[in-house]
Amino acid sequence: MNDSIRNIAIIAHVDHGKTTLVDQLLRQSGVFRDNEVVQERVMDSNDIERERGITILSKNTAVSYKGYRINIVDTPGHADFGGEVERILKMVDGVLLLVDAFEGCMPQTRFVLRKALELNKVPVVVINKVDRPGARPFEVADETLSLFIELGAAEDQLDFPIVYASARDGISGLDPYEMSSDMQPLFDTIISAVPAPAGDENGPLQILVSAIDYDDYVGRIGIGRVERGVAHRNRTVAVCASGRDGQREAKLSRLYRFSGLRRMEADSVAAGDIVAVAGIPRLSIGETICDPVDVEALPFVHIDEPTVSMYFMVNTSPFAGREGKYVTSRNLRERLYKEVQTNVAMRVEDTDSPEAFKVSGRGELHLSILIETMRRQDFEFAVSRPKVIMKHDDEGRLTEPMEELTVDVPQEYMGAVMEGLGRRKAVLVSMINENNGGVRLIFDVPARGLMGYRSELLTNTRGNGVMSHIFKGYAPYAGPIEERDTGSLIASETGDSNAYGLFNTQDRGRMFIGAGVPVYEGQIVGECSRNEDITINVCKKKHLTNIRASGSDESLRLVPPVVFSLEQCLEFIRDDELVEVTPKSIRMRKRLLTKEQRIKDFNRRQSGNADIDG
Repeated sequence: MNDSIRNIAIIAHVDHGKTTLVDQLLRQSGVFRDNEVVQERVMDSNDIERERGITILSKNTAVSYKGYRINIVDTPGHADFGGEVERILKMVDGVLLLVDAFEGCMPQTRFVLRKALELNKVPVVVINKVDRPGARPFEVADETLSLFIELGAAEDQLDFPIVYASARDGISGLDPYEMSSDMQPLFDTIISAVPAPAGDENGPLQILVSAIDYDDYVGRIGIGRVERGVAHRNRTVAVCASGRDGQREAKLSRLYRFSGLRRMEADSVAAGDIVAVAGIPRLSIGETICDPVDVEALPFVHIDEPTVSMYFMVNTSPFAGREGKYVTSRNLRERLYKEVQTNVAMRVEDTDSPEAFKVSGRGELHLSILIETMRRQDFEFAVSRPKVIMKHDDEGRLTEPMEELTVDVPQEYMGAVMEGLGRRKAVLVSMINENNGGVRLIFDVPARGLMGYRSELLTNTRGNGVMSHIFKGYAPYAGPIEERDTGSLIASETGDSNAYGLFNTQDRGRMFIGAGVPVYEGQIVGECSRNEDITINVCKKKHLTNIRASGSDESLRLVPPVVFSLEQCLEFIRDDELVEVTPKSIRMRKRLLTKEQRIKDFNRRQSGNADIDG
């Protein structure tokens, strides 16, 4: 046992301050120079993370404090990235559970805490944002204790220390009204409460790989904890996996330890420390690096199964290949299968068509982040509407994934929210009145009922509603749910949209494009105000004559178009529609581009239904 090491993971609900807290721990441990300019949320290094303000990938860092080495893992807070949290917990001995002093315990708080308790991790509770208006630190501490009891925490886990903090201001204390001017109370609590990592330095080597990184110079880098023995650079090792036959030999060409935001090369790393290793080809998450003389695979944590799937396919639109660099099915297949090597909660399957692949993940956000990442890497492709993954239980009944949904709204919007969710087969579980005139509504709702609901919530509450949800389990199929009751406006020809064509069609519904935009036949250019698809000509030009009518030839007034984000596009499309994704554009289209193809397909399906009825 190395008594000078502490391994901790920071876990919390999204936006409760994990990454900001890590920033302060790095600053106050002397990682940065006094004159060094450091951006906020320095651990969120991914562009998408910084844009969206969320953590997607777990990050490793390490700080020194009073002779102790504290390895810290910053984990995602969103439910869709729970797979990251589950496997990272295998590397640590304790967790810092952050809870917002105003919001209290949220759905993801329950999820991450349950995973930590199941793995017998030692908890330290940090009540963060105590300086927030309306903060209720003591009530939240009581709520957290109740959650521990509800989740069946062991007696020693119930005796957890509580530290109050404002990560933004870099202060902490054991009493919210007697705060220290720095993070020393939190550092001291980590040292005293979290145990030193167990592990026999004299035993044969064992490293469980919990994460994979990539470097352009050294290739794949495996990150994990040395469970036993000592890892030495340039030594030969055996690589194996639990539940799999066979092993292979490799060489640890490089070893790294974490120091602040950098990886520092090391000649050896002993049991209990977190290490990064390079030089092992095809290394994957869940594998064990062992001494060749004593090969023993470690069991890996069970990752919850995906709940949502969609199809990624080669782009077949008339604009295919204009904006993307990687457009072929081979490019698409290689990229998707590369993703599952590091994204353990995602699944990729081949289909009957060589140009389409079924991709399954933990939620819409999980999949949309992959789509956004790929388009920034110059991939061009099309995706289908997300669908939940149904299963049959032991009795043969159809079951579907259920979510626990928490909605915080002002009281005057409560009726609209309950009515909207009622149509989506949601069941109200509890209702809690807040001190600020708001109300917290907790529902059990089918996962498919949440698709497209976020924008509806914002509309119904005039932007005042806040929602979060967490996977709860499978339950019997709840029946059909009403879908979008409006149709699509579809371009009838290929060309450039113009003001005249848009002006004559904008009364049919809301438009998604403005003037001067290239469109093709079959592209969705707007939302119809009626429950039917209408083909329109947005490229239509006014016939030129030598007669000018007073007033009618003046500039046309166009309603500003509605611009959808990627997630809104995925929510909008129906089963017979696709989203075309390129590095520069996001378009919606019909699967069958011409009107004649769509009519033939409709008639064929109608005749098929008639044959079945007959």
